[in-house]
Order: sequence, then C-alpha cells, then structure tokens
Amino acid sequence: MMQLNSLDSDLLQELGDFPEDDLDVAFSPKEHRTLQPSLPEEGAELDLHVRDCVQTYIRDWLVVNRKNQGNNETFAFKKKGSRRDFHKTLQKQTFESEISDYNDINCQTGPRHLKILCDESGRTTLTSGDFDLRSLQPDPRLVNLLQHISAEDFERQNEEARRSNRAAELFALYPSIDEEDAVEIRPVPECPKEHLGNRILAKVQALKFEIEIEPLFVSLALYDIKERKKISENFHCDLNSEQFKGFLRMHTPCIDSSSQSRSAVFSITYPSPDIYLVLKIEKVLQQGEIGDCAEPYMVLKESEGGKSKDKVEKLKVQAESFCQRLGKYRMPFAWVPINLANCFNISSLERDVAELEVLNGRGSTGDRRMQARRLSERSVGLEDVPATPTFKTTTLTMNTFFKQEGDRLSDEDLLKFLADYKRSSSLQRRVKSIPGLLKLELLPAPEAVPCSLSTELLQVKPFPENRSRPHKEVLEFPVREVYVPHTVYRNLLYVYPQRLNFANRLASARNITIKIQFMCGEDPTCAMPIIFGKSSGPEFVQEVYTPVTYHNKSPDFYEEVKIKLPAKLTEKHHLLFTFYHISCQPKQEPCVETLLGYSWLPILLNDRLQTGHYCLPVALDKLPANYSMHSAEKVPPQSPPIKWAEGHKGVFNVEVQAVSSVHTQDNHLEKFFTLCHALESQVAFPIRVMNEKITEATLEHELKLSIICLNSSRLEPLVLFVHLVLDKLFQLAVQPMVIAGQTANFSQFAFESVVAIVNSLHNSQDLSKDHHGRNCLLASYVYYVFRLPDVQRDIVKLGGTSSGNLPESRYYTYGRTSAVSVGSRLLQSRATSCSNPDIAGIQSATDEEVRSIMSSRVADRCYSRMSYYSEPSSDISSACSSPRPSTKKHFHEELALQMVVSTGMVRESVFKYAWFFFELLVKSMAQYVHNMDKQDIPRRSRFSDRFKDDITTIVNVVTSEVAALLVKPQKESEQAEKINISLAFFLYDLLSLMDRGFVFNLIKHYCNQLSNKLNTLPTLISMRLEFLRILCSHEHYLNLNLFFLPSGSAPTSPSPSLSSQNSSSCSSFQDQKIASMFDLTADYRQQHFLTGLLFTELAAALDTEAEGISKVQRKAVSAIHSLLNSHDLDKSCVKPEVKRKVAALYLPLIGIILDALPQFHDFTVSDGRGGKGRSGTLDEEQEAANSINQNIALAIAGNQFNVLRTSGPSVSTVSYKQSNILSPETTRCLLICFLWIMKNADQNLIKKWISDLPSVQLNRILDLLFICVSAFEYKGKQSSDKVSTQVLQKSRDVKARLEEALLRGEGARGEMMRRCRMPAGNDRFPGLNENLRWKREQTHWRQANERLDKTKAEIDQETLLSGNLATEANLIILDMQENIIQASSAVDCRDNLLGGLLKVLVNSLSCDQSTTFLTHCFAFLRTLIVKFGDLLFEEEVEQCSDICQRVLQHCSSSIDTTRIQACATLYLLMRYSFSSTSNFARVKMQVTMSLASLVGKASDFNEEYLRKSLRTILAYAEEDTDMQQTLFPVQVEEQLSNLNSILSDTVKMREFQEDPEMLMDLMYRIAKGYQTSPDLRLTWLQNMAEKHAKKKCYTEAAMCLVHAAALVAEYLSMLEDHSYLPVGSVNFQNISSNVLEESAVSDDVLSPDEDGICSGRYFSENGLVGLLEQAAELFSTGGLWETVNEVYKIVLPILEAHRDFRKLSSTHSKLQKSFESIINKGQKRMFGTYFRVGFYGAKFGDLDEQEFVYKEPAITKLPEISHRLEGFYGQCFGEDCVVVIKDSTPVDKNKLDPNKAYIQITFVEPYFDDYEMKDRVTHFEKNFNLRRFMYTTPFTQDGRPRGELSEQYKRKTILTTMHAFPYIKTRINVIQKEEFVLMPIEVAIEDMQKKTQELAVATSQVPPDAKMLQMVLQGSVGATVNQGPLEVAQVFLAEIPADPKLYRHHNKLRLCFKEFIMRCGEAVEKNKRLITADQREYQLELKKNYNKLKENLRPMIERKIPELYKPIVKVNSMARGSFRSSSFRKYENLPPQNT
Repeated sequence: MMQLNSLDSDLLQELGDFPEDDLDVAFSPKEHRTLQPSLPEEGAELDLHVRDCVQTYIRDWLVVNRKNQGNNETFAFKKKGSRRDFHKTLQKQTFESEISDYNDINCQTGPRHLKILCDESGRTTLTSGDFDLRSLQPDPRLVNLLQHISAEDFERQNEEARRSNRAAELFALYPSIDEEDAVEIRPVPECPKEHLGNRILAKVQALKFEIEIEPLFVSLALYDIKERKKISENFHCDLNSEQFKGFLRMHTPCIDSSSQSRSAVFSITYPSPDIYLVLKIEKVLQQGEIGDCAEPYMVLKESEGGKSKDKVEKLKVQAESFCQRLGKYRMPFAWVPINLANCFNISSLERDVAELEVLNGRGSTGDRRMQARRLSERSVGLEDVPATPTFKTTTLTMNTFFKQEGDRLSDEDLLKFLADYKRSSSLQRRVKSIPGLLKLELLPAPEAVPCSLSTELLQVKPFPENRSRPHKEVLEFPVREVYVPHTVYRNLLYVYPQRLNFANRLASARNITIKIQFMCGEDPTCAMPIIFGKSSGPEFVQEVYTPVTYHNKSPDFYEEVKIKLPAKLTEKHHLLFTFYHISCQPKQEPCVETLLGYSWLPILLNDRLQTGHYCLPVALDKLPANYSMHSAEKVPPQSPPIKWAEGHKGVFNVEVQAVSSVHTQDNHLEKFFTLCHALESQVAFPIRVMNEKITEATLEHELKLSIICLNSSRLEPLVLFVHLVLDKLFQLAVQPMVIAGQTANFSQFAFESVVAIVNSLHNSQDLSKDHHGRNCLLASYVYYVFRLPDVQRDIVKLGGTSSGNLPESRYYTYGRTSAVSVGSRLLQSRATSCSNPDIAGIQSATDEEVRSIMSSRVADRCYSRMSYYSEPSSDISSACSSPRPSTKKHFHEELALQMVVSTGMVRESVFKYAWFFFELLVKSMAQYVHNMDKQDIPRRSRFSDRFKDDITTIVNVVTSEVAALLVKPQKESEQAEKINISLAFFLYDLLSLMDRGFVFNLIKHYCNQLSNKLNTLPTLISMRLEFLRILCSHEHYLNLNLFFLPSGSAPTSPSPSLSSQNSSSCSSFQDQKIASMFDLTADYRQQHFLTGLLFTELAAALDTEAEGISKVQRKAVSAIHSLLNSHDLDKSCVKPEVKRKVAALYLPLIGIILDALPQFHDFTVSDGRGGKGRSGTLDEEQEAANSINQNIALAIAGNQFNVLRTSGPSVSTVSYKQSNILSPETTRCLLICFLWIMKNADQNLIKKWISDLPSVQLNRILDLLFICVSAFEYKGKQSSDKVSTQVLQKSRDVKARLEEALLRGEGARGEMMRRCRMPAGNDRFPGLNENLRWKREQTHWRQANERLDKTKAEIDQETLLSGNLATEANLIILDMQENIIQASSAVDCRDNLLGGLLKVLVNSLSCDQSTTFLTHCFAFLRTLIVKFGDLLFEEEVEQCSDICQRVLQHCSSSIDTTRIQACATLYLLMRYSFSSTSNFARVKMQVTMSLASLVGKASDFNEEYLRKSLRTILAYAEEDTDMQQTLFPVQVEEQLSNLNSILSDTVKMREFQEDPEMLMDLMYRIAKGYQTSPDLRLTWLQNMAEKHAKKKCYTEAAMCLVHAAALVAEYLSMLEDHSYLPVGSVNFQNISSNVLEESAVSDDVLSPDEDGICSGRYFSENGLVGLLEQAAELFSTGGLWETVNEVYKIVLPILEAHRDFRKLSSTHSKLQKSFESIINKGQKRMFGTYFRVGFYGAKFGDLDEQEFVYKEPAITKLPEISHRLEGFYGQCFGEDCVVVIKDSTPVDKNKLDPNKAYIQITFVEPYFDDYEMKDRVTHFEKNFNLRRFMYTTPFTQDGRPRGELSEQYKRKTILTTMHAFPYIKTRINVIQKEEFVLMPIEVAIEDMQKKTQELAVATSQVPPDAKMLQMVLQGSVGATVNQGPLEVAQVFLAEIPADPKLYRHHNKLRLCFKEFIMRCGEAVEKNKRLITADQREYQLELKKNYNKLKENLRPMIERKIPELYKPIVKVNSMARGSFRSSSFRKYENLPPQNT
C-alpha cells in the first residue's frame, strides 16, 4: 500500500481501524407480565416435554447485537437523539415574510386605512412636494462603504464573515427523503409475548332489586351471536352486604382477597357488533320454581312500607333459613344482555379488525404497508393496543332483568334469545322481566391495569401492596385462530356439564345437582383442590355443585368449571361426577342430598389429554375399584355387575376444553415430541404413541416419519409450539445419535422439515409479514429465541440397559439450551457428520458471562423457583480449561451444507425464504465465534475452507435465482427483490464475521453475474442499488472503502496546502489529476470499491431512458443521500479534516450531477413569484411547466438569445427525452448532496478545479446553482402560524399556495398522488418503522391543513430547521459563486460568466431569504459592482434592471439590517453607474420602473421603510466627499424626490385598499400622471390589470392590457415603420373607443431613442403580441367573444409577417372556439348590470355630490350593491352615519344632515336613440361600448311618488358617462344629465303600448308557450284587473279633453286601445288552439271576458275628436300607419321600468 502522509495516518488512528469484533452475543432478560412467572406447582416431578416447554417460556432471549451500531435501529435512534437536541443549537433565522406577517396581523385588527380616509376627508390629495424626505432620520450607514479598498481585500473580508458562525451539519437541516426507499432498515422483530386483544375493563358498580332479602351471585361472560360462541370464561362476583354474607358463613371456610374482585378485564381479539356481555344472576336454592321465587321481586317494593314491609321481613327470615340449610346450592334467577356495539365505535371496527388481525399474526400481504408500520410501532414500544381509541368509556344503567326460564338454560337457548333480542331489542313478550338496577362501567383498559390478577390468579405488574379488591383478567376464547406462539406456561381445563336425562328415572330424581371433582386416585380423599373458586370464597376448591332447576328430571346446565391442571398427568387422574337429588322442603329428614349415581372421565387417553364432547353413562351404585383405569363407556364386565341408568346408554352430556401451552392437542406434534423425548431419556421400549407401539428397532423410522409429517399438523398448534418445534429440529440436525448400536442421522430430514414449516408459515394468508416479506413469527424466533443447539457429546441408545446406571438426580442440571440428559455416556469413538464426513469441530467453551448470570439468578429471591429450570451448565465446565477436538458437528456448517445439497422443492423454498436461513447462519456463526474465543484467531482462519466454499456456492445460487425470477411475471419479480435484499443483508452481516476480502469477492461475483443474466436496465439497476444500499449502510462503510487513501498515487497530497501550491509540484500532471478526481475513473472504482459500485449505478440510472426508470432514479439518489446523511451526522466525522476526506471520496458525484443537469426538475417555472412581468405568453408557460424550457435554460445560463454561445454544446442544446425529468423530490435530494460536497470538500481543490473548467462546464455549474436557489427557497411559516392565527384572512393565499405546491407536484398530496400512480407491485418498503418518523415531520412542504394538528413547538422547530436550511444552502451557493469568481480570470468573466452569476444572485434575492444570508449576499453583490461595474452596466442591462428591482424591494424591508445593506448596495450601484460611463440615466430609469411595479404589485409593500431608505441614500450622497465636485449628488436628490412622489401615490392607495372602486380610480389617476413616461404608464396599466383579474373583472383587466398594447403600438410606430404593425392607437378603436387616450403623446414630447426610455421588454413586437394575446384570453374568460376577434385582427398580420405558423394555428383555433361560443350561447349571455350611485355629504371628501355609473356583474340585484356600499362606508364612518336613499328623486342638499353620509343608488339601463338601434342588432352590441343610461322616476304633483291614474307623472333621466363601458375601471363619472317629464296620459300611452307589445310577442312566439300566453291574457282581459285597460280607458277616453293640447295624446291612446283589443282577440284565438281538454271552461271564461271588454271599450274607441279630423280633406292612410309603427318602434326601445 502507499504511504499515507502524516495527517492521514493521524486521522486513521483517530477513526480507528475495524474493531476486531462487531458482533456481541448477549442474553437479554425476558419480561414477564406477572410478578412471578407462571410455573408448574412446586415439587412436581415433570416429564421431559413439560420441562422443555417451561424452560422455553422462562429462559432469557439470546440476542446478537452490533457493538458499534446497536443495529440500524439504535443507530437511527442515535441520529434521532442528535437531531432531537440539535434544533436547540440553531439560531432562529429572521425572515422578512414572517416579520411582515406579524405586522399584518396587528394591522388587521381595526380599519386603519379607513380612519385616515375619514380624518383627511377635507384635505386635498397629496402631491410629491407635501412630504419632505429630509424631515426623516436616516438609518445608520455602513462605515467602510466609501473607503478605498482593493477588490481582493473586499473579497477576503466577505469570505471571512461568511465562514464564521455556520451550521455544521447540512443534513440535519434537510427534511429527510421519504422512508419508502430505506431498504437498509431491518425492523427489529417484535419480541414474542403473550397475546392480548382489545382489553375492556368492566366494573360492576351496583346491583339492586326492589326488595333486598337474600344474597345474589353474579357471573359475566362474553358471547358472539354471529359466531354462536361463548368467547370468554366466566367472571364471578357478588355485591352482597355483610348481613347477607353472614347467612352463608357456615358454608364458606374462608374468603380469599382474589375472590372479592368486582371488576374484570375482558379481552376481545376480533371486535364485532354482535358481541354481548351477558350477566347472569343466581340465588341460593329454595323451594319452588324460578317463577315462584321471582314473584315477590316483581310485585313487592320495599319502599312502599306497610303490609309489603312485613312481607319483605318475612321473606328475609325465610331466605336465611334456606341459606343455612341449602347454602352451598344455587338456582338460576335472572339475566341481562348488554350489547357492546353501543360502546365500540362500529364504523372504525372494520379497520381495527384488520389491524388486529395483523397483530395476531393474521392479515394478508395486502395489508403490508399498515402492518409494517404497526409492527414497528410495537417494536419501538408504543404502548397502544390498536382499536382502543375507538372505544369510549361508558357507564351503563339497566333497569330490567329477564327472568331465567327453567327449561331454557343452555348456552344454545341463550344465543337464540340474544339473536332475537338483537333483532327486536325486546324479549318482553316472551320473557318475564324483573325490575331492578344494574350499574356497570365499561372503559378501555390501559396497557397496565394496576392491581390485577392474571387468569391463573398470578399478580400482574404493577401490583401495589395495599389494594383490597383486585381486578381479574378474564381469559378469552377467540372466535378464530390467533397465531401467536406460546410464551407463558398455562395449563387450564374447562368442564361444561350440559344436559342430564333422567326422565325415565324414579320419582326421587327431581331437584338435581352434580358434584364435580378432579381426582388423582379413587379414594374420596384424592379430590384435588385445583378447581378455581367463585366469588367471596376460597381461591381453589375441591368440588363444585351445579345450580339446581326445581322439579326438572332432565335439566340443562350452564355451569363452567375451571381447573388448573397438574403439570404431570397420570393414568389415575380423572374427573368424577356425582349426581344428587336435593330436598328443598325444610320439614323433611335432615339429610339434604340423596345420591342418584356417578360418572367419570379419565383425563388421559393413550397419554393424550382428553378434550371434546362426551355423552357419558351414569352408574347408579358405588363404583368398583380401579374404575378410573377405563373410560365409563368401555368398562369391562365387573362382578358384581355395575347397575347403569338406561342400560349403560349415555345420559349425561359434558364438554371438556383445555387451554394449555403444554398439551399440543395435535397428533403429529404429540408424536414428534414423544419420540424426541424417547431419544433423549432412558425409556423402556416398546413405547406407546397414540394407539401404536414403537419398538427400539422402529424408533428411527418412526421418528423420521414424524419429522416429515410435522408440517401436516394444523397451522394453529404448529404456530403455538413453533419455538419448541424448531429448537427440537435443530437439535436433531446436529445431534449424533446412536440407536440400538447404529448411528442414526436425522439432519437432512430435520432440515427439510424446517424448510417445509418455513414455507407453510410464509404461505399462510393469516400470518403477517414485515415489509421485507419476512414472516414475523420466524423473524422474532431467529432474533430472540434461537440459540445454538447444545450437542451432548453423543446420545447412546442401548435399549433400556443403561437406565440403571444413571442416578436420576443428575437430571436437574441439564445443558444450556435443551433438556438433553447431560449424564448420557460419551462415545469415545469419533462420530462424523454423515452428510459431510470431513467436518470435525472444536469443543465448545462455556460462556462465563452466562454462567455468572445464571448463578446470580439463583440467589435472586423471587426467581428461586425458576432456578430449578435454569441451566448452571456444570457439566460443560470441565471442557472450558482445555478445548480439545471432539466429534461435534457445527450448526452453521451443517446448515450451509444442507442448503447446498438440497434439491427439488426443498431447494426452491430454501432460496425463496433465504432470509431465514441466512439469519440462522449469521446468528449461529456469531455464537460460534463468541464461544470459541475466536476473536484472537485471524478472520481468515475462523471458518473452515469447506464452509467458505459452501457460502460461495450459496451466494452464487441465490444470485442466479434472483436473475431467473426477474424475467418472470410481476409476482415472481417481487419475490426476486425480496431475495435480493436478504442476500444483501447476509453479506452485510458476513462483513462483521468473515474475512472482508472474501466478502468483497462475493459482492463482485454478484454484480457480474446479474449483469450477464439481465438485459432490462431499470430492473438490473434497481436490484443492484438496493443491494449496495444495504451494504453501504454498514457501520464501517468508510473504512471498508479505504476512504483515507489519497486518490491517485502521486506523492503530492490531493489537497495541496498553500505552501505546496507555491512550489513547482503543481504541474499539469497535477491539474489533470485534479480534474480526474471529479470523474468516476477505473482507479477510483478499484480503490473505493463499494462507493465506486454505487456511483456506477447512479450514473447508469440517470443516463438511461428506459420505461419506468424514474422510480429507479429516485432509488439511486435516495441511496446516496442517505449515505451522506449518515456521514454528516456521524460522531466520528465531526472534525473538518475528516469531513474533507469523506467529501473527497464523493467528488465523482459532482461530475455525475453536472452531466444530469438537463434532467433536473426546474423549480423556477410556474412559480408564480412576482418578478418582472413574464416574458413568455401563457402557452409557453404551460409548455415550460414541467421541464426546463430551452429559452429559460439559456436565460439562466446568462444569454438571452441563442447567439454567442457557440463554444461547445450548451446546456439547452443537449436534447433529451421529456420522460426523463427527475421529480422535484429527487432533484432536491441530488442538489443537497451537491451542496454538502461543496461545503465540506477542500475549497482550494475546488477553486483549482474550477479554474481549469471549460466555460460550458462553468455555465453548467451556474445553472445548477440557479436551480439550487429555487429548490431550497424558504417556505417557512406560510402554512403554519398563519393558518392558525389568521385562518379567514389568509385562507385564500394559503389555498393559492397549496394549489401552487400541488401544481408543482410538491405538497404532501402531490407526493401521495404520485405514489398512487405508481404500479402497485413496486411499492415495497412502505411505512418503515416509527423510529424514522422524524424524517417525515420535517418536510416543510406539507399541506397547510396537516399542520393544524401539530403542536406549536413542533411547528416552531420545523420552521427553525427550514429557515436554517434555506440560509445554509444559500450561503454554500454564495461560497461557490465566490469560488468561481476567484478561480476565473477576468477574461472568463466577460464570457457570459457575469451574466450567469447575476442570474443566480437575482434569483437568490427574489426568494424569501433570512437576514443572515442577505447581509452576505449584498456584500457579495457590492464586490461584483466594485470589480465588474463597467461590464454590469454596459452588457448586462436586463440583469441590472432586475437587480435594481430586487435591491429596492429590500430597501422597503422592515428589518433594519437588511435595509441598511440594501441602501448601501443601491447607493453603490448608482455611484458606480455614474462614474463608469453615462449609464446613470438608464439606472435611474430602471430604479423608477422598479419602484412603480413594486408599488403596484406588492400588497405588503411598506412605504415608511422605503422612505427611510431613500433618506439614507440621500445621506450617503451628502457624505460622499469624492462625489461632491460632480453633478451626482444633485441628480441623486432629483431621482429620490421623483421616487418619493411615486410613494405618495402609494400612501393614497394604501388608504383605499378596501375600497376597490376608489383604488382603481387612484391607480387610474397615477397611470394618467405617467402619460409622459410610457414605461411607467405601462407598468401601472399592468398593475391595474392584475388587480382587476384578482377581482374576476376580466373584461376590465383585458381593457387595461388593450390600452397597454395601444401604448406600445404608438411607440413602435415611431421607432419602425412596418406595414403589418398597427399605426398606433387608432387601429384599436374597434376594440374600444376609449383607446384613443393612448395617442395623447406626440413625438415632440418624447423621443423613443432617448436613453432609458421604452427600454422595457414590452416595447417590442413580441411584447405587443404577448399583451394582446393575454387580453384575448381575458376577453374570452369574460365572455366577450366578439372582441376576441377584434384583438386577433391586430395580432394576425404580425404573426403572418413572422411566419409563426404554430402560433397562427393556435390563434385560429381560439377564434373558432370564440365564434362557436357566440353561436351556442345566443341570447343566454350575461353582461353587466349598471347602477347610478350618487354620494352626498361632506364626509365623502372628494366624492361629495359626485355621480357615477357602476358596472356590476350580471344579475346583480339592487339590494346587493346597496348592501355592499352601505356595509363598506358603514365601516368607514360608523354604521349609524350612513344612509341609503331608497328613491331616485333628485336630492335636495339642504334637507340632508351634514353629519351623515348619503348614498343614492338607482338601477339604470343602457339607452340608445332610434338611429343607433339600426347598428346595434345583436345582444352583444346592445351591451358593449355604452355611454348613455336611463332611469325613470314616477311622481305626482303633490310630491307622492304614486297616485291615481289621472295624476301619475313620470320623469325620465338620461345620463352620459365620460368614457364608454367596458373601460379600464368599473365606475365612470357622469358628465351630462338630461330629463323629460311624461304627463299622465303619456304614461298611460306608454303602458298600453307595452301591454300590446307583450301580447304580440306572446302570440307570435315560436314554439308557442301556452303558460306565458295565458299569463299575459289574464293581465289584459281578466275581469278584476286593478288599473287594468278598462280603467285606463275610463279615465282618459271617457271624456274628450278640454285642453286642445291633449287632443293628439287622446287620439294616440284611442288608437293604442284599438290595436290592443285586436291583439287580445288574436291571443284568445291562439289560446283556443293550444289548450287541452281540461282547460275548455277556462277558455270559455277568457272568451267571455274578452267580449265583455270589447263591448265596454267600443264606444270609447269609436269616438273620434271632430276637431282633429276637420281640417284634413283627405286622410293619408300610409302616414297614419307609419306614425303608428314609428311610435311602436320608439316604444320598443324603452326598456321595462325598474326603479
């Protein structure tokens, strides 16, 4: 190896080489739920099987830990720990956005601006002169700003400042990538523990009946009616008073505290709405049927007193005597069901069942995601049982009980009752009820219920000393299997007597009870006290009596007898049933019991526990001797013969069930265990197994058979005993056996059986798997339970001969992990592994530590019983001293061998579930190394060569298996992924155990083998990535990579110190070497093996374009990211020089990232940030939204047009496929990796590298930095604090932001959507364990609403982190920019470099930045100005103006430091632009423009601060001694006052922020003020457009843009004369007549050539087209499609001239859409509604006595606008000051209250003269370009608005506005008003014309509308129409008027009536044709009314005024016609009245 220089070797010392042994084998004590572990009774002699079971349940776990990492999880915890306090070390960054939000909140409290409006109402508007800047106090100036200092020193100072006080760990700030890819995390399996379902604590609080006369006894149990099953054991309690307990004293020998419990903990594994808690009540047996005994409870009430009181006393005395005589017998009394569905929240039950199934080991792989999460939570130890939250604490009160029916007592009957009860919830009709009171509290039981007893009555932790009443845990009988292996010794038997049939018996058998006993012999004294007692009595009893049903010869029983089975059962144990008749009458003989007969049930049959249903015969006499040896059904004939009931038929039904963790109750398992034990101990042959006898000769064969059959056993018992089964099989695999003198080998059979079991456990749908597809039961077995089988030298089977030599007492000291008799003989002959004869091992040495643990255990008092099962291992101790060779097979060698030699199906399963065998191998190897003291032996020789060969073979086979599966369908390829991951973990573990070179070789083989076999790239990369990711997560990854080696073998160090740089060693060779350090070279791959492989995969993934690669790219990036993350947070990498080394290892990543630049997601597009107006039009922007648009890429690169950049291929010209764009998340990850390397690598090295880069590469780096800025923009509190504090106020912003986030595919929802779209198959590793949760919490682009449920502290911490991240990232970017500048010569800077740097800077300044960063950023910007001033002003004009805008924005900052920096920068900018060349004019213009656009757009803009800044700049100018001799100070002052005046407009705008109309007026006024400054006017027009669009006034917004376009057209026509361009605003007249305003500027006012004028980007042909296209879009949105056409008429010639066919095509299609919309919408289109609004009162200031026409959205009603204005001005002046004038009569100013504000609002309609109507044909034309409006006011002479017909006048008012609607604002001043008055008769004429017109329209309508017609007719000819036609005629036509002036009107009205009656006739006829049969009468009525009207009118119509007709000789009929028609036409124009 090469020499390391001294620094490196020191580092190496510090980092340490590999610790020699990573793995540590430790015993971790097993947690028991109970204070004492559950054990068999003391002193019992156990058979081997029970002993094995018990030992498995109490021995400690054996866990293999990683010393340095404590397994990945603890590693993550470590990181988490450092993270947890990490935020405390951070400084809080201040962000402008947050400060200003805070101010906003304070301002919003009151209507601030409105007050100003009120106070200053009398004052004239502000002019710029009003406000003197000098009156302000300037901010402090930067001291050294004006000092002469060299650029280099300046740079150095900046750099030093930047380097100080930086966050050390970048990744700690970065919200970590989603855990989806984190394959390297192996969840720690959940520790095996006892299964508990949903636990419910039920407390019986009260039980009372109307009368209290005797003790009552309660039992509770759960029933599931759907499954028709009792699902818990009984819980007994009673609430009897001391007095009633006294009644029974002679029958209760003692009362144990455990029997006094009144609360039970029930467990429900599978909750369902069908679960009932049934409470049964019994009483002491007394004479009479249940009904008779219950009668008093139904009729008497103790509270009534009097007679009933006496009766109650009498009953009490009677009860006492029954208690004394029959106190030990019970009778059924009452019961009550409680439906738990009311307590569970059913809607969430289904979900819980799923979760529970997972926990109980059920649940398919489909639920994997949730399981992984759930399981890991449990493994982390979150103390929640799922589903508890869905259960609420309830106190139930029941007031009625159901009486028990004597003939329906069985559980069957009960379940039927319950099913009926559920249906009708009432059994009242069928069952009698008893009134009473039961109070029961149900609540979710906490994880640990203090003071509770387990079902075996053991005390459960925590158990305080002083509690009197304990809680009892009630054992559950789950409805379905629960697959959780046994971990506790439990051995219970439940006996259920069910039915007895004595119907044919003698009269004596009536009140029958059964005494039940558990006997260990036939003598009556052999009854064992192992039956659990009931309430208020002893804990254990010898006998139990069943309740009696009075006078029933074939009673049903519901008793449950719970028995604690003895650990060792023999032939003699049996259940004895004795049947008695109980005489209840007190008069009879003293003997209460009369014996009826006996029956019994032996507990063992063929050595197996008997369970199930039995129908037993009953013997009527005393039983013969030795009866218990036989079963009752099969007793051999006796003498004397036994007398049987019913002739030995079965008459007694009983059920026996066991809940036992000792008895397997499965034939296959039973046989296997029995035979194993036959091998291990000395038994006499032949042995019995079930019904067969096995001799010694057949033992081997039978055992092999039973091993093979193991897998045929039922899944449930197999799972329950899986730990023991596997232990035994592993024992057999390595145990050399000699049976009858022959060596027997079981290893292959045992191995195959293990494989079969593993296979069936994985294949079961009911068992859960973790996210790597590992069966959870097996995973926890390997992790906790498995230990090396202790091989007892050899077990010799010499038949029964040897058993005599063995002292039995020796047995108790059996070996470490299995109950193999240590006393067996040692065969001195050498027994070899039959499958591999050459393997010989070294004798195991005992583990001292374990021995000491064990011996100390014995001393521990509470474990003294346990020590009996522990293993002091005394035998092996002799072997410790001298390890000598012996005949031992090593487990790992045997296992590896079996894996290699397996074939067929076995082999397939082995590799399918390879993870299990790999973990077994690793754990056994670790124990082997640990036991052998192998630490001292070099790794190479730890394991035999043969074993290494086997491992190599296994790895190769697995690899080819993976490759083979990958080409198959999806299910198989998923399998391959899992195998691949398990192989990776295996090699990962081997790195800690075996020689590393050996393992590296295996890795190399793996990679090569996969490449050869696979041709689909994504899959190949994906496989290898996951594989490598796991290996790289190794805790010694850095050392494995030899990262401390310098790359390249030159003697110079790779990061030359300054001294070495000065020396000549920096040759070109060195440069070449440096460049190569940033590339992935062959050398690199060789030296840094794993990293090299990983980079190769990343490069390949980024480089391909295959289908589905994006997922793989994300994986690759995430792998690198998690690696860097772990270095960054690694304690050993804290020192900068170590970090520098580590970063050097990753330098090739930089090359890869730069190559991938075009694929990055572009965070700058569709960002919606207000920069300068957008250059692209809408379409372009949409196109650009997902990828980096070419122009944008060029622009980023610092070049506006595709010229100039010919040197090499530029970024944007590299073509690439769209599909290959990386997601934002992935891009961000790569960028953070890039920043990390840049931060931690040697800076000199980076400069050196940059100096040699070609400019193309340099520009790439700048592009990269540009993207970085946007990617890490701070989005801090926007969605946290605001949401909570100003939900309403900001909801719109938040929504918009969210939408924006979603559009960009960020947001949590975006993530989710993206995940949903991915193919399901690949979604492995879903939610990983909780200990990684912090990653997700810190993602600061989560949805806003998600944040509301976080605590304030969490949100603060998040913002703190994201603030620091943004700051740190931007500072690193700044460092990089500084490096680039320093490294590049001035020549390079000319070559677009400066432009690129400025782009990045502008981008940085546009984002929300912290003050820390801004300080450094401005300092850097000043360096640039000083260094490259000329370049900046000459060539980078665009950039310069952007920078002006950004700097100005920061001048208005509320934060002092930012403002001070910004002012200094702005001043420096002006100063340099002045001194360089005559660029000052341009800079001035840019600053002015910037301010204008800022003021208009930014709502949060603060003019006070900006004024302060202007004052500061003024101060700089005054203090700047060097410039005093020049014009500069004067110009600055002039410029500042100009800016100040713009600000004054802003102040005014601020005041009217809430009054949209005033605001628009103001903006309009400001825009008008800039008539002479086209750039600024344009800016303001755009500002107005933006405001309009926000308020959805699209037409007005479009008009603003049309005006802007006209302005541009005016200037373009001055500049260049092209025929296709519009001549000026004249061309726009068709769009709007108002546009001519824009032509006000003539050339003599402004010449466009003047410097700085019209230099904006809109003053170009593209700009013009852009504005017009936007306008067209807006018109289209506003529904003015005709105008769209006019707009495009101007656009099309320009596009044609440019030959832009794509645009032409899209434009024409837009036109087509517009015309189609016109056709489709027709008359249905909605245009504006107009109102006249007058303001009266001094309070209104400028507005007083002004009248406006307001344009409101279509169908706005008068009340709406009235409400809006009243509300708004009410806020301004106070609600009581504002009065809305309701009528439209002229307002008399003198009558108004001067202290109030009056608003008059009237509806107006567009008004047109007759000649206008010829041109305005369409609906659109009648609503466009409107300047005249009309409203009518009715009045009478005496001042009332309405009166009689004869006195009703009407005033018509016509208003003319200053501009035509639609205009660039929504209200326009009224400039002219005309009025004319109609006399009553004229009003009548108008009304009649209107009615006639309505009739004509209704009659001629196509298609006809009968309803409409009938309505109009009804109003015309109806009999009772008030002020109807007849009345009008009678008022005006009855008399000829006296005044000749009225003759003409009279005549006109007469003619109107004539036409009217004619139209009525037509309408009646038309109606006749339309009506249906049912309307015939209605038609006749109409006709009758019509005729009547006609008759009444005729005289008046026919009477002509003679005077009118006298002078005319000949009547010209034509003229008359025309008169009439013209009058109609005129009428038609008069719209309906509406005031």
